[in-house]
Amino acid sequence: MKIHGWVLFVLVIGCAPAASPTRATAAVYYVAVDGDNNSPGTLAQPWRTVQYAADQVIAGDVVWVRGGVYNERVTIQASGSEAEGAITFQSYTGETAVLDGAGLTVPDDNNGLFLIDSQAYITIEGFELRNYTTTNPDRVPIGIFVTGDAHHIRLRNNLVHHIENNGGSEGNAHGIAIYGTEAPNAIHDLLIEGNELRNLTLGNSEALVLNGNVTNFVVSHNQVHDNDNIGLDFIGFEGVAPDPVYDQARDGVVSENVVYNIDTINNPAYFGEQSAAGIYVDGGTRIVIERNHVYQSNFGIEIASEHDNRATSDITVRNNLLVHNHIAGLAMGGYDTQRGRTENCAIVNNTFFENDANQTGSGELLIQFDTRDNIIKNNIFFANQQSLFFSNDYVENQGNVVDYNLYFAPDGSTNSEWGWQNVYYTSFDAYRTATGNDAHALFADPHFVNTAVPDLHLLAGSPAIDQGENLTDAGLMDFDGNIRQQNGRVDMGAFEWMAPIEEHYLYLPTIIKLWSLSEQPHTFMG
Repeated sequence: MKIHGWVLFVLVIGCAPAASPTRATAAVYYVAVDGDNNSPGTLAQPWRTVQYAADQVIAGDVVWVRGGVYNERVTIQASGSEAEGAITFQSYTGETAVLDGAGLTVPDDNNGLFLIDSQAYITIEGFELRNYTTTNPDRVPIGIFVTGDAHHIRLRNNLVHHIENNGGSEGNAHGIAIYGTEAPNAIHDLLIEGNELRNLTLGNSEALVLNGNVTNFVVSHNQVHDNDNIGLDFIGFEGVAPDPVYDQARDGVVSENVVYNIDTINNPAYFGEQSAAGIYVDGGTRIVIERNHVYQSNFGIEIASEHDNRATSDITVRNNLLVHNHIAGLAMGGYDTQRGRTENCAIVNNTFFENDANQTGSGELLIQFDTRDNIIKNNIFFANQQSLFFSNDYVENQGNVVDYNLYFAPDGSTNSEWGWQNVYYTSFDAYRTATGNDAHALFADPHFVNTAVPDLHLLAGSPAIDQGENLTDAGLMDFDGNIRQQNGRVDMGAFEWMAPIEEHYLYLPTIIKLWSLSEQPHTFMG
């Protein structure tokens, strides 16, 4: 949370909704608003409450919850297992089960509408969670709360909205919160996929957060929007885990999320300041952030550390679209000299388009306090009427490598601006000569398909085609999932230009090979 002033693993996910359980004692149960907890829990005679079902289940069981409103909190106190299968709670096919917090008092702990504390192999899928609110700044309403050393948890296709702390500037709330509070045992093998988090009143906190001892996770295909603080946050060094060695979100993938309208302007904790990132890594490490679309948020992506002498490190930010964000497309480094640093990160093959929409003087890329040994390559920076690409008001900027980027702005190469180590250069040539950056960079119109909509795919003949550096950090696929190197050389920006269809036959063996790899069966990691 902020008052503002690689190790890429393959997470493999088990297909746990066990309608055909692997052991004879597993069962399928049903809950309905017209049910009875004295019934056997069958489709014809369902139970009445989700909590009653949660108190009955064992490994391999599936609970189908019929459509309707359930005014209750649910604590899951049983675990599935690798051998016997996950425990699954799921809205009945074609219906939506709603956990509604209206009128419920938010307790001082155990405060999720769904709570999983140190359980394992649990799936929650297809629920709507809503209307869990408080005016007490000391209470924290949460839609789904996973804590302790839980593992093999899947949260899929849930809608979370109107979780609110209306207690003023000191309040906190979360849509989904993952808090790894044990050490050395971590929360691990976590999938958060296909959820929508919107219309959340968060105070000082975040819509979706992984904090503390959390590792081996995938956060993908979520929509996070219209919230008054940070969208997705991956945090370290806040003392959530008892041992600081383990107190970092780490070794995860954040991919193909759509994040927009993340804005603190009306949040009482920020006193009118706009300070929230769509995607934020605050002290996390070894995380890949790829193929996300972040727009109309205060910051698109931020990789920083709020804690003095601590670092956000080894983050790869690649193949993302950062469009029309209010203050900057991407921010890195501590927001003042009392914060920590950003180091050994790669910002590659992203498309930045008309960020700093408020024209604050931050530009497309905001380089803040203490940035070390980072790579900024193969990006397209398309500036707005400010014609400002980088701002950097700190001299604590060392070992950073900037090259193979493409720049374009309305004022042209001789009147555009780059800040570097607290000096601002008003021409492309002056910037490159003085800093030594971008020896292989271009200043040219990238020829996007449409800048009004915008559609930021490249047109044939774009100067960005085949002009990037072939980097391992760029990944195998572009924003659309197309093969990254179409002609033996990577393009600049988030999109690889696709040749006409007849030319694709030249790449058919590679396409077949990659498709075959992508179709391998997936199971949870042990």
